[in-house]
This record gives sequence, C-alpha cells and structure tokens, in this order.
Amino acid sequence: MKKYARLVITIVCVYIAAVLLFVLLTNTGLISTSVSNEHILLLNDITQTAGDNWKEPNAFDSIKSDVDYMVLDQNNSVVYDSRTKGSSSERMSVENAMKMRYPYSYVTRDNNILGYVILLDDGRDSYNSLRLGMTAAFAVCGLLIVAGAVIYGIYVQKNIIRPFKKMERFAGKVAEGNLNEPLMLDKNNMFGSFTESFDIMREELAASKDRELALQKKEQELVASLSHDLKTPVTGIKVTSELLKAKHEMNGGDEEEITKLDNIYKKADEIDRLVTDLFSSTLENLGEFKVNCKDEPSSVLNDIVVKHDDKGLIASGSIPGVIINIDTKRMSQVVGNILYNSYKYANTKIDIEYKVIDDYLEMKIRDYGPGVPEEELDLITNKFYRGKKQKDSNADGSGLGLYIARILMEKMNGELIPSNQDKGFAITLLIPLG
Repeated sequence: MKKYARLVITIVCVYIAAVLLFVLLTNTGLISTSVSNEHILLLNDITQTAGDNWKEPNAFDSIKSDVDYMVLDQNNSVVYDSRTKGSSSERMSVENAMKMRYPYSYVTRDNNILGYVILLDDGRDSYNSLRLGMTAAFAVCGLLIVAGAVIYGIYVQKNIIRPFKKMERFAGKVAEGNLNEPLMLDKNNMFGSFTESFDIMREELAASKDRELALQKKEQELVASLSHDLKTPVTGIKVTSELLKAKHEMNGGDEEEITKLDNIYKKADEIDRLVTDLFSSTLENLGEFKVNCKDEPSSVLNDIVVKHDDKGLIASGSIPGVIINIDTKRMSQVVGNILYNSYKYANTKIDIEYKVIDDYLEMKIRDYGPGVPEEELDLITNKFYRGKKQKDSNADGSGLGLYIARILMEKMNGELIPSNQDKGFAITLLIPLG
C-alpha cells in the first residue's frame, strides 16, 4: 500500500507540473491567439455597413457589438469610433493595427478602397478566458483523478490488503500451532469463501491435533503402566538370583553357577534401571513426574553413594555438615544414574568431592575414563541422546539416564553440569541448601 501511495503522489506531482507548464506556455505567448468566428462575422458586417453608408456615420449605431471598433478613411482619419461616438481618442492606422494584432478589413465600393474597419480587440480577452477555463478544467480533472485514485486505494486497502493481512496472520498462527483462534472476515468480502474454507481447515487441524495428543497420552499411559508392572517381576528376579547366589556361596557351590547367578542379577538390575528411567520419562511427558523435597542432613548423600557403589570403586571425600533440600528417593535415582554411566563407559575409580558454594552444596562426581567430545557436552543430557563414542562401544544404553538426572535436579531447584577434566569426565551437582 505504501508503494501505491507513492505512485499516487508521483502522478499528482506530474499532473501539477503539466498544469503549471501549460499556464507558463500560454502566458508567455508561445501559443498564439487567433480571431474568433464571431469577430470575423462582426468585422464583415461592419465593413458591409461602412461600404453602404460611408457618408452616414449614424448608420453604425444600429450595429450591436460587444467589441469596440474604428472606421478610418484612406488618410487614417477617424470616420467612426464606437467608443467616442465619432471623436478620435487615439491615433490609429492599419500599420498600428497590424502591430497590435487588431483584426481589420478594407472598406470598398465599386472596387475602390474607401477606408478601413479595425476591431479594437486582439482576442486576448477571449483567449485569457479560454485559457483560464482550460486551466480550471485541467485542475478539476486532476482532482477527480486523484480522488478516484484515493477512493480506489481505500477500496483496495479495505477489501484486498486488510483481508490478505488477516489471512497472513492467521496462517502464521496456524504454523505456530495456535488452532483455537478463528479467522474473522466478513463472508460478503471477495475472500469470504476462502475465509470459510480456511476456518474449516483450522477446525479440522485442531481436531486432528486433539486426537493425536489424546493418542499420545494413551500410549504414554500404556508405557507407564507397563513400566510399572515390569518392575515387580524384575525385582523378583533380582531377589531370587541374589538369594540363590548367597545360598550357593554358603554351601560351597559350583563357581560357574555362582557367576551365572551374578550375571542374572546384573542383567535384571540393568532392566530394572532401564524400566525406571523409561517410567520416569513417561511421567515427565504426562506432567505427572512429582518431586517432594524436604530438608535432610547432608549425610544422606553418603548413604546414597554407598547404596550404589556396587564395584567398590568410589573414593568419597568428607561432606560439609549442612542441611540440604532434596527428595531423597529422587536424589538416589540421580546419583545411581550417574554412577551407572561411569561404570558402563569408564569403569575406572570414581572420586567424589563436596564443598559449599553460595546457596548450594556442590557434589562433584569424577571418573578417569575417555571423557566426552566438547561439542557433545551440551547434548548428553538430552532425551535419548547417546554420544558417538557410546554408540561405537559395545555398551547398551537408552540415552535416558543423564536426561532423567538433569530433569530431577531441575525439579529439586538444583543443577547438573557435565564437564571434561584433564583426565576423565565429571558431573557436578548443585544441591540447594535447606
């Protein structure tokens, strides 16, 4: 619309320039004046009267004329002057008439020239009237053109541009996933049929999205239910294998059988951890992942670490005696996932250090494995993400462990920060103080 406004302004400027040029040309005499037909007829009439009544000047009084004229003899003496009724007020001759562009004619009788008739009008008054009228006509036409262009512009703006803008905003909202706001346009508008079709499309997309969300929710609820149901038999397998292993060890059982029972327990424990992570991830998607934080002594962290130190590779430093605000069960899940990852991918000794920083207790868990490429540090806590080294290794994994740990720390108002060390890899937990 701005381009259209500029076009209209340009047309107006050009038109005004054309009118001004016309006025300038006609005012400087570049366009010559001409004698009107009425003046020619009047001149012929006066000439005829003068020829018929040369010695009777009163005969000219019968001639009705809006233009002054003079009748001269061959000596340029005034025979009749319509302005002074016969008295000469200025010196006039044919030569002067020609210079002043006055129309003139010869008075003849029997092929003899008796004198001259000169109209005291060079046509400028008529010309100026015509010029003024044409200028006014041009100006009025210009105003009509501008008014028409403005009205047309308003029509285009109201009936084309605005509806297109609304449709553009509507398309943007649909692209953003906002399917609840209808497209409000007058059905009598030239785009009325499009409006109705687009709104039907929006309603169908909204209904399809609702169906998809409902289906996804049902799938997630099913996964959560199955994950929860799987934990019971997996726990039973773990307990049974552990009891059988202990019994064989007490009775001096076969070493191979004890190793197999130990492998059964480890595999069952991996399944249990995977099911737990899957269950937690599904609850997060459903918005049902609850964390109940309360003040606990910092010593609970030592109990959590001992619980998950299956291989006895952890060297834990002293814990500052402070109160921390955590969900003990969820904190155990966080530490367990971190230690499990370290066992699986590094399988080295693990150092844990503690110190108080501002309003947090910093818990730094470090191993001495190959670490993580720098470009992957910000990605390893994403859902289902597994680094290139992990994919190339023989270790199984789902990419949920660190994701669940990060989500749990955020829900406990803390933070999980991965980093590479000079030798090894570290996870730093910022645990809020109580």
